[in-house]
Amino acid sequence: MHHGNKPTSEQKLNSFFANLKKLKQRDHQEISSDGLVVHSEDAIWLDSQATGNPSEIGILVDIPAKSLEFYLQKIPANSSSDLQRHVHESVHYVIEGEGYSEIGDQVVTWSKGDFVYTPPWIWHRHYNPHSAEVQMLLVENSRALDALDANRRESLGMVSFEQYFKNNSVKN
Repeated sequence: MHHGNKPTSEQKLNSFFANLKKLKQRDHQEISSDGLVVHSEDAIWLDSQATGNPSEIGILVDIPAKSLEFYLQKIPANSSSDLQRHVHESVHYVIEGEGYSEIGDQVVTWSKGDFVYTPPWIWHRHYNPHSAEVQMLLVENSRALDALDANRRESLGMVSFEQYFKNNSVKN
């Protein structure tokens, strides 16, 4: 029985075999130039009202990566991000500035040129205790998890790791 525009079993099978053939012959080198170079000026910036903390996030939506997400992050002087955790891994590359992060029960310091790794599902918060703005490039494997409907993010707001877990003796 054929219902409107719904593909038939034969069409589905033909599509499956066409995709299988593409997987076996992945030597095609003609690609679109879209997204091969994305300028930082093209970032779409989310302000503190959208992020829920003083930091701003620049979303680089034009990068066509299927498994990685790229952001720019600015943490104003004498401020921080919120205490959060997420299922994906993330790496912050420090472009300008210096500060420290709470990552789980660890406190780590960082400065220009450093990479800061955040493991999956670990509470973390990034701090800028100095008078100059911090700028970072953030790379996450969140797109891969989005494609699997397996991504999740939580925020506890503007509380430190120590304050939250000291006041809530049950650790997550």
